[in-house]
Amino acid sequence: MRRSSDKTISYSVIYEEAPEGGYVAFVPSLPGCHTQGDTIEEAEKNIQEAIELYLESLEAHGEKIPQERRVLQGKIEVFYPTLA
Repeated sequence: MRRSSDKTISYSVIYEEAPEGGYVAFVPSLPGCHTQGDTIEEAEKNIQEAIELYLESLEAHGEKIPQERRVLQGKIEVFYPTLA
């Protein structure tokens, strides 16, 4: 339930295809905050709920709510001779 004192906070989310199917979602700024879903839409719904529960747990334990950290993604190409 939202209160009038509630604020909105945004976090970057990374989605990866899972080897067994579906998607894994995680939040780099919230260590351990991750979930999965059969579709991107389900993973997105699940990660939103996971973030809310993560923040509620921090608040319940008197811990600070983390601010978004800068998240960068890159790709590195390497040569590995035994890859077929």
